[in-house]
Amino acid sequence: MFRRLFGGDDRKTEQPEEQPPIEDTATNAEHAPTAEQPRPQARLFASVDALDVEAQRIAEAEAAAARRREQSGLRRLFGGQERTEQEIQREVAKTTAAVQKTRSTGMFGRISDMFKVDQLITPELWEELEELMIAGDVGVDTTLTVIERIQTEVERNNIYKASDARALLKRELVQLLQVDQPQFSEQTTKPYVMLVIGVNGAGKTTLIAKLANRYKQEMGKDVLLGAADTFRAAAVEQLQTWAERIQVPVIAQGQGADPGAVAFDALQATNARNADVLIIDTAGRLQAKYNLMKELEKIKNIVSKRVPEAPHEVLLVIDATTGQNGISQAKAFMEAANVTHLALTKLDSSAKGGVAFAMVQEIKRPIKYIGTGEKLDDVAVFDPEAFVDALFED
Repeated sequence: MFRRLFGGDDRKTEQPEEQPPIEDTATNAEHAPTAEQPRPQARLFASVDALDVEAQRIAEAEAAAARRREQSGLRRLFGGQERTEQEIQREVAKTTAAVQKTRSTGMFGRISDMFKVDQLITPELWEELEELMIAGDVGVDTTLTVIERIQTEVERNNIYKASDARALLKRELVQLLQVDQPQFSEQTTKPYVMLVIGVNGAGKTTLIAKLANRYKQEMGKDVLLGAADTFRAAAVEQLQTWAERIQVPVIAQGQGADPGAVAFDALQATNARNADVLIIDTAGRLQAKYNLMKELEKIKNIVSKRVPEAPHEVLLVIDATTGQNGISQAKAFMEAANVTHLALTKLDSSAKGGVAFAMVQEIKRPIKYIGTGEKLDDVAVFDPEAFVDALFED
């Protein structure tokens, strides 16, 4: 074989392999059996069918995921504590129903409508907003603070239309309702001891019954009531009537008894029964703030000696229909008791729901519950975002 030098060594020349002769494909195609090629229209139908199948598969997967979330009780923060999606939906529905009067006949319906349209933001818009918020019981100082903040954000972000400022207004209102307040978990604290205070006629006793029923029916807690509002005539009997209705035991000594002694007996009974929650109805008068303060201090001392860190909650009940007068009541109680949370009752029958903003700003305590109706289960956990969304509901 002929050899030549390659890479410093003699190599033989490689001969290319013989290639088979190229056949006439056109001729052979007539004789060779081949699979029928799909027509373009058939391929299109196949693609559409595949898309339908994929869409159905995605929908079924999403539905299955939703069912798993519901069954697993997916939890997220609402009202300051973790709650399931079902619980949140229930509270949101109650909140939306409770503020309908505030939104429809109050000023917030008009405020919501003002910030829906694409009209230009003018000085007249701010003036009208100020008038409506003050008329809606938000309060002068709170109103001016909110408007000033919104104007600053509008200028900073070059916003010209009212509709574009709607989200800013809602965000500022939510922030008004957010107050940092340490709280104990009702799920893990046992026994969870709550003192409830408020002026006569605010719906204090009714709210206690609603909360007790809520703990029992929705949370599966063993609840006990203490009738320590022994000053008001028929207060003990009223609480006993509610207790019989919801089938919850109540510890009482009758009108004129020592509230401290009632609280002591209630704690003894709580420990003996190994109950989960104790709700103590306390004095509902402000005629003598000094006596009220001494009475509440005595009850708190008795409670704390037998249950460390108790009372875990001191709930002040305010009638939402009183508007700005409710703030004066709340300030007086703040001087006499270490209030931790607020409850707004009768919100469903009031167009003065805007007082919630002024209340939180003046008292610096968060709202925990709102009354949403007259039925036994008409009470909802308060959540700032849910409340503002309900006021601006489209």
